[in-house]
Amino acid sequence: MAHIHDLTALEQAHAVRKRELSPVEITQHYLERIERLGPGVGAFVTVTADRALAQAREQEARLAGAADPADLPPLLGVPVPIKDLNLVKDVPIYFGSATYEGFVAPVDDSVVERLRDAGTIMLGKTSTPEFGLPCYTETYVNEPARTPWDPSRSAGGSSGGAAAAVAAGLAPAAQGSDGAGSIRIPASVCGLYGIKPTRGRISFAPIVPDLAGLSTNGPITRTVADAAALLDVMAHNNPGDLYWAPPPALGSFSAYVGREPGRMRIARYATPVVPGAEVHPDVLAAYESASAVLESLGHEVVEISAPFGADMVPEFVKLWFSFSCMHPVAPELEPKLRPLTAWLRERGDAVTAPEFLQAQSALQLATRFAMLVTDEYDAVLTPTVTQPPVPVGWFEDVDSPEETFERMKRFAPFAAMYNVSGQPAVNLPLYWTPDGLPIGVMLAGRFGDEGTLISLSSQVEQSVGGFWGDRRPPVW
Repeated sequence: MAHIHDLTALEQAHAVRKRELSPVEITQHYLERIERLGPGVGAFVTVTADRALAQAREQEARLAGAADPADLPPLLGVPVPIKDLNLVKDVPIYFGSATYEGFVAPVDDSVVERLRDAGTIMLGKTSTPEFGLPCYTETYVNEPARTPWDPSRSAGGSSGGAAAAVAAGLAPAAQGSDGAGSIRIPASVCGLYGIKPTRGRISFAPIVPDLAGLSTNGPITRTVADAAALLDVMAHNNPGDLYWAPPPALGSFSAYVGREPGRMRIARYATPVVPGAEVHPDVLAAYESASAVLESLGHEVVEISAPFGADMVPEFVKLWFSFSCMHPVAPELEPKLRPLTAWLRERGDAVTAPEFLQAQSALQLATRFAMLVTDEYDAVLTPTVTQPPVPVGWFEDVDSPEETFERMKRFAPFAAMYNVSGQPAVNLPLYWTPDGLPIGVMLAGRFGDEGTLISLSSQVEQSVGGFWGDRRPPVW
């Protein structure tokens, strides 16, 4: 008989409805695994065991009192942890920073409310780097997030804890967020499926502003069906949102799972926009392998030049510097900041309002021209990152924060462009190196068209076998 953590999120939800598993039983199983295995992968910064068990008992009571299980919320009894950049009322939140020790969230983020209304159970808060700024998860408040495929290596960031939790079987699925690749990067190095939705698909209400629209919440899962189900739950808008995405044409994202996508035209490129970035041979092997899989499924794969130019990079960096200053930090607490964060904020403070607006204007102009190219195709294939998972500490094994930032740029030059454009993008976990390290590839789609990406991803997933070939890390 399969262990509970061998089941997907949807399989667990089905088992709960059939009364084959109880929400309490599922929750206890994951809490035991988190206590035993969690420190080895650095997935959680806060575990809310009492709260999770109370929620599980509430869901169990709802199930017992339901005349028709079909009327129950779609993910009743399924644990889904929340990233520690998102507010959960009455739960401590660090934002990955020692400067926020002792701070307790005063309200829920609306996406947290949506997940709770869907019947999910929050096991705790997954670790994230300071203010979500780096593409690796190493902080002063928690042990580093490590990929379960090789715990000496980083789980990426900024949703590193979320990805580590799912890959290690500490949760069936997780909520993450993505401002420059922060779902897709950890999904790549942890061997998972992750969706960065279209800009405006998921509200940041009630407190977090959407401003330039770079960031969005999204799901990190083992399977396409689980990700689509989570996206159905998470997608919503609130009054005052600056951005809004059109609803899926089929009524739900889950409706695209298993749907025949037809023959598609798929563009591809593997030239980084960041000067000096080099793509590792193993990453190129993953990229070529993915191209071959797509062609074997009958799709036309077309080589194109990178639609975004290197001139976008300094403009994006100005925005990143500026957004590093969003979290208020009292002057007396600034010595608690990590060196990279302090360096970023110093540069952010120096960006003037006209410079910020000019940078955003330049990025929008570049996006308009880039979409003239990408909209000619059903999807665009690129590497997700330029290297296999790197050792913990690798990004900071340099002489200065500036060099750390340059390493970040060269490690993840593909993902951020789709945060600029707002297009949806996914990580496909299709390739493992001879040493057993996962390397993902990225598919981006037309604005508002997650459905096509889900349909295509589902077809690819089925072609390579369940859970992308039924691979499990040693910790499983």
